Amino acid sequence: MKLRRVRTTAGLELQELDGTQWRALAGPSPLGPAAFSAEWELATADRHLQDTDAVLPFTPLSFRDFLLSEQHNTAAARGMINRFHPWTARITNTYEKLTHRTFPAFKPRTLFYQQPIYYMSNAMTIVPSGTPVACPDYSTALDFELEIGFVLAAPLYNATPSEAAAAVGGFVLVNDFSARDVQRAEMSSGMGPQKSKHFLSSMSTTVVTADEILPRLDALTGAVELNGRTVSRVNSAGLQWTVGEVLAHASRDEQLLPGELFGLGTLPGGSGMETGNWLSSGDTLRLTLDDIGEVEHRIR
Repeated sequence: MKLRRVRTTAGLELQELDGTQWRALAGPSPLGPAAFSAEWELATADRHLQDTDAVLPFTPLSFRDFLLSEQHNTAAARGMINRFHPWTARITNTYEKLTHRTFPAFKPRTLFYQQPIYYMSNAMTIVPSGTPVACPDYSTALDFELEIGFVLAAPLYNATPSEAAAAVGGFVLVNDFSARDVQRAEMSSGMGPQKSKHFLSSMSTTVVTADEILPRLDALTGAVELNGRTVSRVNSAGLQWTVGEVLAHASRDEQLLPGELFGLGTLPGGSGMETGNWLSSGDTLRLTLDDIGEVEHRIR
């Protein structure tokens, strides 16, 4: 089931796609009741929407963003060095050319292979597809990240992976905007990303229920388009941890609630840093993910 929210004279209305037509959802939301009450939605939804009529498909209570793709991590690290440290890039590129092996520092740290790793992002700065965006004034290296996101529909606490997977309500496309020139210094501080990430993220205006996506979660495909040209294609194969394992880890001695948003991390090829396609003023960015949805933005 594909769902969206729209503004009506009575407030926000949850709709389902029936063939090619959208109609008001009959019955309770499959995304869970607690975080989607009218009071919560009307009080907190769409804080940044001065320039668009689009509406987020739900209002996230929080946003945890994981890193699950070794391939993305390696390519992104290589892209970071190539862009910001050209002298070091000469060494790493020569090493990889001569040895036909990945430069060791480009691979994820040991903890990546021991448990799902994530950072807490900013749920208050998520905007829907269609919102014009700008690079923050402290950065000159705006990047995007095409990710699979999902929302929790039931509470979890010390859940098993199977219990955790059963609590997923639906899937969205998440775009994690990043100020890459700020990110490297923040990461080396030992405190994780801050102003490099928290200024803005975005989400598709549609959400697809878990029953349609979970059975094929490792076989999703998508694409990145910049100014009408496809610059990369992505797929979800080979992620280090399952959705159930991700959620079970997050719920260890920590209460998770319906409405919390989780990102599975950038899919390989889903960021500009990997492919050299950085964002500039005047660009149009379009990210797509199978039947889940799309995110499109004009860069101001």
